[in-house]
Amino acid sequence: MNLKTKQPNEKELFGHPVGLYVLFFVEMWERFSYYGMRAILTLYLAAPVILGNPQSGFGWSNAETLSFYGTYTMFVYLTSIPGGWIADKFIGQKKAVMLGGLLLCIGHSVLAINSELAFFIGLIFIVIGVGFLKPNISTMVGGLYKQGDDRRDKGFYVFYIGINLGAFLGASIVGLVAAKYGWHYGFGLAGIGMALGQVIYFYGLKYLGNTGDFIGKADSPNKELLNKPLNKVEKDRMLVMFLSFLIIIVFWGAFEQAGGLMNLYTEQKTNRVLSFSLPLIGNEIPAAVFQSINAFFIIVLGTAVEAFWHNWKNKGKESSALFKMAIGVIIMAFGFFFMSKAASEVIMNGDEVVEKSAMIWLILAYLFHTVGELCASPVALSFITKLAPIKYASFMMGAYFAATGLGNKVAGLVGGLSENAGDFEVFTGIGITCTIFGLLIIAILKPLKRLTHGAEDKVIKLD
Repeated sequence: MNLKTKQPNEKELFGHPVGLYVLFFVEMWERFSYYGMRAILTLYLAAPVILGNPQSGFGWSNAETLSFYGTYTMFVYLTSIPGGWIADKFIGQKKAVMLGGLLLCIGHSVLAINSELAFFIGLIFIVIGVGFLKPNISTMVGGLYKQGDDRRDKGFYVFYIGINLGAFLGASIVGLVAAKYGWHYGFGLAGIGMALGQVIYFYGLKYLGNTGDFIGKADSPNKELLNKPLNKVEKDRMLVMFLSFLIIIVFWGAFEQAGGLMNLYTEQKTNRVLSFSLPLIGNEIPAAVFQSINAFFIIVLGTAVEAFWHNWKNKGKESSALFKMAIGVIIMAFGFFFMSKAASEVIMNGDEVVEKSAMIWLILAYLFHTVGELCASPVALSFITKLAPIKYASFMMGAYFAATGLGNKVAGLVGGLSENAGDFEVFTGIGITCTIFGLLIIAILKPLKRLTHGAEDKVIKLD
């Protein structure tokens, strides 16, 4: 984004604008609510079948559950396009985030009602709410930094840790509450988390300065950019961003097996019994709790991966965002080979599971998925804010999340194949396909980088 004015947010904490930490905690609680709900969503839909409890859930088959899960998560992210467009054209990012948070509070609260109609109404509010909040809060993170500020990538890593701290707490706590007290208590707890995020955002607005303000306001120094046509450099950068979305679709199409196929696999075919008892859990770990492993690894490894790439760049080695994203796809792909090993241990007698796989393979798979995610996802967020023209800033971030949504739908479709093709075949196929795809991106890296016109290595001075 080519901002023409200096950011007024000079107050810093730990080397970053204070506004970053406001957005950190807002996103943390939003992700607490979303991932807490996500951790129990597929289990709730299939509960009568996989848990043998006819009094709860919908009783859908694995294929029906995974198809709905993919469609739902696709729409969650597809609405980021209109959410970003409305922010760019009419209300600005600040107000869009506030509106999205309000809709999310309503949606999660409605889910707490034990009614099938309320369940679907609640999901509709969540879909629209995420569409307003998700692209705009990420764009605001980039807006806290001047063009060419090398702290931007680091800022997105900090922000990403906040995302996953919320995901870790949400999946762990909501999963435990749902397992102990019932599904709708879990859904209700997710809503409380979102309400806390709204309170933090309201009181933290003063630390954001003019970041996220609508550029179409009469006193906006960038108002003329709304009607100014794109030049060739901007058009090339838009093109490479759209091309990079293919990487995003492939990455999340594989990665999001975590909330679908891998979640159901954990419940049905993973030995979750411990030789000792844990407080609040007992000796059998609820399947939903495993959804927090990825977030835990991100919290632990986030700064280490960022430091690795920082040192790698300082040594003069290839460190473009597209390269990191390709490497992330390959590393994530290798995680599925551990799931192939897990699937090979399962012994079936018809539809009955006789021998389950060890937890270690699941944990190793999540470890590799996490490292791959850390190479790809926060870098991609920063990449969009560097290349997107200011008048399309939120729209392009919305397009990024829409690509994520399409990846989620692909995940549901691929996961559904396991009922006929088998777990081993699906896990192995994903691993091989993603490895080849990542290598192909590396092979065509140079022409893709030319389209960025040095956006990642130039320091553009402000007027």
